[in-house]
Amino acid sequence: MTSTLSGPSAGAAQVVGRPAGSRGGGGSVWRRRLPLLPALVFTIAVTQVPFVVTVFYSFQSWNLVRPGSRHFVWLRNYLDVFADSQFRTAMLNTVVLTVVCVLVSLLVGLGLALLLDRSFPGRGVVRTLLITPFLILPAAGALLWKTTMFDPTFGLLNFVLEPFGAGEVDWLSEFPLASVMAQVIWQWTPFMMLLVLAGLQSQSREVLEAAQVDGAGRWRTFVSITLPQLSRYLQLAVLLGAIYIVNSFDAIFLMTQGGPGIASTNLPYYIYQRAFEGFDVGQSSAMGVIVVAITLVVATFALRLMFRAFDISDGGK
Repeated sequence: MTSTLSGPSAGAAQVVGRPAGSRGGGGSVWRRRLPLLPALVFTIAVTQVPFVVTVFYSFQSWNLVRPGSRHFVWLRNYLDVFADSQFRTAMLNTVVLTVVCVLVSLLVGLGLALLLDRSFPGRGVVRTLLITPFLILPAAGALLWKTTMFDPTFGLLNFVLEPFGAGEVDWLSEFPLASVMAQVIWQWTPFMMLLVLAGLQSQSREVLEAAQVDGAGRWRTFVSITLPQLSRYLQLAVLLGAIYIVNSFDAIFLMTQGGPGIASTNLPYYIYQRAFEGFDVGQSSAMGVIVVAITLVVATFALRLMFRAFDISDGGK
């Protein structure tokens, strides 16, 4: 005996792709997700559990050099953090460092990608050499710039500027934040270049040839065709670059130690100072929670923009 489906039941059967009333969809979904369970457990163990512990410590006044000082103060640590002028300076340095490094490395990477998108002898060698800075460990790159480029006596930068009467400039003392930004830009420009180059090589050559046939010059072609094509890749480069650069620690720790004073101190290094040099577990935990909250807000906003650019549906909304 056969039955005829009508109304909502028929529509649901057509949408799901199987007869209405059949069972078994949930089991297959969980079987597909089961291999991901170890990775999920590991991620929760190494990220979420420490964060919960950090939130717990942020409500306590606890200094490791004062035994018996551990007690709950609830929100006092957060109020003290926002009233701390050094924390505000470190936050400002973090914003300046992130914005300048992302924009400059993106612009330089865009220019290098446009050059490498052309055919010329030795392009493969040049591409390999330009990628090399990104392959160097951040700590090694910071020490390289500190001892080879910025040394006031034997540095290459003073050697190049000596004919112009620059003299022996102590770059790390007189221009600490700019020196750190130069090293970070050098480190991250190849990453930006690779992303932009991928976007350039995904362009339709037929469209570019049609623009040349129509009489469009190079600048007009770049503004009207190439740049809109690259918008997704540029947004992705800005997002990923900002996430990594905002957490810069190696360059500041090895080149300037946050000095002179707090002139080059950013938030990760300031939290390190309060936790491992000042032994103040409570306030350093509160700073970490605040930084994570700010990062989540900015990252969520940036991800929504990126999803919109890549036409990714946000959970069916």
